[in-house]
Amino acid sequence: MRAWHHLFPALPPFHGAEQMRAGLGALLGIGLCAALVSVGVALDLSSLQLVAPLGATAVLVFCVPNSPLAQPWSAIIGNMISAMVALLVIQILPAPWASGVAVGVAIVAMMLLRALHPPGGAVALLTALDPGPALEAGMIYAVMPVGLTTAALVLSAVLYNRATGRMYPFRQPDTQDVSAPAPRLGLTNEQLGALLDRFNQSTNLGVADLGRRLAAAEAQAAQHRFDGTTCADVMATNLITVQPATTIPEALKLFRRHAIKSLPVVGTDTELQGLVLQADLLGALTAQGKLAWTRINPRRRVSDVMRPAYRAVAHDLPVGALLNRLAADGSEVIPVTQGNRLVGILTRSDIIRLLLQGSEERPAA
Repeated sequence: MRAWHHLFPALPPFHGAEQMRAGLGALLGIGLCAALVSVGVALDLSSLQLVAPLGATAVLVFCVPNSPLAQPWSAIIGNMISAMVALLVIQILPAPWASGVAVGVAIVAMMLLRALHPPGGAVALLTALDPGPALEAGMIYAVMPVGLTTAALVLSAVLYNRATGRMYPFRQPDTQDVSAPAPRLGLTNEQLGALLDRFNQSTNLGVADLGRRLAAAEAQAAQHRFDGTTCADVMATNLITVQPATTIPEALKLFRRHAIKSLPVVGTDTELQGLVLQADLLGALTAQGKLAWTRINPRRRVSDVMRPAYRAVAHDLPVGALLNRLAADGSEVIPVTQGNRLVGILTRSDIIRLLLQGSEERPAA
């Protein structure tokens, strides 16, 4: 039974109505190609016809639109170069040798052009098995019907996938900024690409999608690491706050007296309105690169220099969700709210203290 187990389906069950979404997309895409061919027939374009491998292309572009094998370059160029290769082969080699050579050389050509597309192999085989239409059309065969109908199918996939919540074509990293870290990860696009190459997955997954999957796994692992600990469990609640009308000199006195790094700004009923950091006050005291204590208007208020409260987090948010923000975004202090009311403050030190809990029982690395 263990041996038979490897012959069972490898795909997980599809979620929701994914089957209907993909099937309807293929219906519309192939229908568009058929309509295009009908127009060609009406215009007496005998070389414009449907080719069977378009069905395989439809499976890729509508069912697995995130696969590198399904991307527009791979689909259009892959099918066209395969048709060109097969057309050349059938003029040189007789059957039955032409079939194998056409498919093999087509695969090599697609890989050289970074346009690997499985239906391209079917295009090459179909051309070798039934060379009549290709020989009659000549080299235009690769453009019409193969290239034109593939392009129509890809265009329909772009519109349909985006309309139904799928990203197609998939996201590619910015070639001008290969060192930019992926969301929530300390890995660059170059490093993510190296991982794909290391495990021979470059043809199965794109760099951006690998980053998204690793980021989701990182977030999930962080939540397990903290055993469901929320911000409310570790936040500081004994807070020193100011109001928007508090003057900057008064805020400076609070910083010196209590050796704190931040002052939440609250309104009536402790409604959070902003946050003042030491750096904000230093900026207010700086003029042309030099401190200008005597130039500060004693009536200037903290509302003039405070940061907006949009970076606050909910009290029931899992602490693990904040790791990337504290590590990568440079945040040191995060207000914690319940509704609109300030209920606590989380600092980087709080998270480090939580991480170190129980470290004495863990073996040294």
